[in-house]
Amino acid sequence: MSLPRPLLALSAALLLTAGAASSSVAAGAGSPVGVWLTPDDHGQIEVFPCGAKLCGKILTSDKLRANPGLKDEANKDPALRNRPLKGLVIMTGFNGGPARWTGGAIYRPQDGGVYQGTIDLVDGGTLKLKGCVVAPLCQTQTWKRAG
Repeated sequence: MSLPRPLLALSAALLLTAGAASSSVAAGAGSPVGVWLTPDDHGQIEVFPCGAKLCGKILTSDKLRANPGLKDEANKDPALRNRPLKGLVIMTGFNGGPARWTGGAIYRPQDGGVYQGTIDLVDGGTLKLKGCVVAPLCQTQTWKRAG
């Protein structure tokens, strides 16, 4: 079984509070910190430091531009189904750097699933994200840095 292609396009993670930025996770061309464009749904995801780890949140997508009030309706926890997708933290707990980040989690609002993830900074303008139910049931998606 493989994951659907939009695994990371409009994903949302367990809602966590971002901590202070660490000097090991600084913005710049040699860092995944910044705004990234997803290949599906014209999504924009902001990757940001949360302590010494990386997290990410949904900024916008085609669906959010059409309906800014979209909610996390497929969440497996009924108490979380009313939270807005816009601004929702989508990636949490990625350790490592500067080019490879592992041990993170990705929440996918389309099915309410949480997936293990990795982030690879290919170059200053390209990220490769992998989400796995369990290895080898994984999918990789390439994001481009927003101009």
